Amino acid sequence: MRIFVRSFLTWLLSAAQALAFQVGWQEIHVPCGDQDATVALYYPTQAKARGITMGPFTVNAAIYGDPEPTFKGLILLSHGVGGSELGHSRLCEALAGHGYLVAALRHPGDNWQEDTLLKKTPERYWSVRPQQVSQVLDALLADPQWKKRIPRDARGPRVGALGHSAGGYTVLALAGGEPDLARLREHCLKECVEDPIFCSMGRSAQEPAPPVGLAAQSTKLKDPRVRAVAAMAPVGVLFTAESLAAVRTTTAIWEAVSDRFLVPKFHAEWVKRNMPAAELHRVPNAWHFAFMDTPSMTIVTPDGDISADPPGFDRKTFLAILGGELAAFFDRALQ
Repeated sequence: MRIFVRSFLTWLLSAAQALAFQVGWQEIHVPCGDQDATVALYYPTQAKARGITMGPFTVNAAIYGDPEPTFKGLILLSHGVGGSELGHSRLCEALAGHGYLVAALRHPGDNWQEDTLLKKTPERYWSVRPQQVSQVLDALLADPQWKKRIPRDARGPRVGALGHSAGGYTVLALAGGEPDLARLREHCLKECVEDPIFCSMGRSAQEPAPPVGLAAQSTKLKDPRVRAVAAMAPVGVLFTAESLAAVRTTTAIWEAVSDRFLVPKFHAEWVKRNMPAAELHRVPNAWHFAFMDTPSMTIVTPDGDISADPPGFDRKTFLAILGGELAAFFDRALQ
């Protein structure tokens, strides 16, 4: 029965996408502090898409195809630690095919080419990431080519955000979740046996008490222009319960039930427990990287190869279904 239901849902999704747009793709560069962020734009177009290999990932799009005159809205995408603007192309393409402009940034200082942000200034890591997303939003809302295509209503531009792993943390911070580095240290001193991979990353368990002023700085991470967020397998333990309870941004969480990188009870479940209005979608038999495209080469992480899945888990089908779920979520939240 489960196989039938999943196949039926996939068919419905394929039928719906047959009536949707083609996907266009462009690359832009946006100033973020003392570096530029590379940003991949996925958007609806009438130009014919084709598969283009870009490193270990494939983008199915019309490269620099003419964008449609108007979009449903703008979705900002934040990748995980050491990630790429291309690692969630299937989800970006699904959203663009449903009428959205998706801006997937390569976080300066935290991407597949460099990890200086986490290694050299780990105390700044959790504040800089959300600020980089806000800077990309600033640039797109000021760009004559894109701002006129992003719809507005009485509340302003229709903007959402999507993130995976550390990107999930990032979009929750944009929604108003406030990090407390003391929580991170206490968690890893107490729970490093049960949450070993997360606590082995960087120097999280060994860091001294957070510097004075972080709490005041964290209040600046919220971006009221972001009206809906979807967090996939997010880092959640840093957020204070009080700040999560105060979030009013429409929020959805996708949890990989068998996640070993970010053990759900400390992360996704912590967020949901303190944010009761948030939607929670539990993905059974899924590991942490189920939300990413499958790369064409081995990419080793502390949790093994990004391409690996538990026996019986069909990532291709899951991402096809998830793309439709995300489009429906942002439709409800932004329209």
